[in-house]
Amino acid sequence: MYEHFFQCPYCWEEVSMLMDPSITEQTYIEDCEVCCNPIEVTPRFLENELVSFEAKEIGQ
Repeated sequence: MYEHFFQCPYCWEEVSMLMDPSITEQTYIEDCEVCCNPIEVTPRFLENELVSFEAKEIGQ
């Protein structure tokens, strides 16, 4: 598993998520561990290294 730290798009607190680097492209929704709002997470891996990461609010 790969742990990545980033800023929540809602509360701006630093949070972390564990991701599976064996899946090269994925998009999923996970709640912020601080404010509990849903975040759409899109990590991309190349040879088990994180090459891009996007975390954004879910549209209202």
